[in-house]
Amino acid sequence: MEDFLKQFDVSRETFSLLSRYVNVLEAWQAKMNLVSPSSLKDVWQRHIADSYQLCQYLPSQAQTVYDIGSGAGFPAIVMAVWALENRPDLKFMLIESITKKTVYLNELKQTLGLKNVQILNARAENLKNIKADVITARAVAELNKLFGLTHPLLKMNTVQILPKGKSFYQELFEAKKFWTFDCDVVQNTVQPEGVILLVSNLRKKK
Repeated sequence: MEDFLKQFDVSRETFSLLSRYVNVLEAWQAKMNLVSPSSLKDVWQRHIADSYQLCQYLPSQAQTVYDIGSGAGFPAIVMAVWALENRPDLKFMLIESITKKTVYLNELKQTLGLKNVQILNARAENLKNIKADVITARAVAELNKLFGLTHPLLKMNTVQILPKGKSFYQELFEAKKFWTFDCDVVQNTVQPEGVILLVSNLRKKK
């Protein structure tokens, strides 16, 4: 917690909401496996800070953020808390296929009072006729598979903000066999071995 507060200048209200988030997560972790038990011991760095750093990459013109495979709510719930004060125009759609996890996410939404969040119990590949300005996904799938899920949701200028681990080079290599895209690789400031991929102009190869 102390490291998080040193890294980010957050208001008392934002810190209070994030603390309540951690409390709900810990309570539900006893019922279902939302995050790895080892990471829960360092939840403020491994999950809260790791998600919070993504907020700086949200395009100023964006209105909608879709999070694929939301699970425990990272990064979208953290980003939605940030947006309450910083980007009240942003709306977040959390897409989660496992029903009991959507129950948890809805409790989290209500507990934190996140009117900028909508929870959708669905598989990403089954979504029709909805498009996002921004797509996030954390620990969901390798890039090639993930792009198959996100491609139908893209607008002309959609940006994908994708945290990845040290195997990202291999994932990029494999994805480029099937897709063309622009990608900025940004250093993850919380997880030294990780990066953040900022992907745009995604197209299937013919």
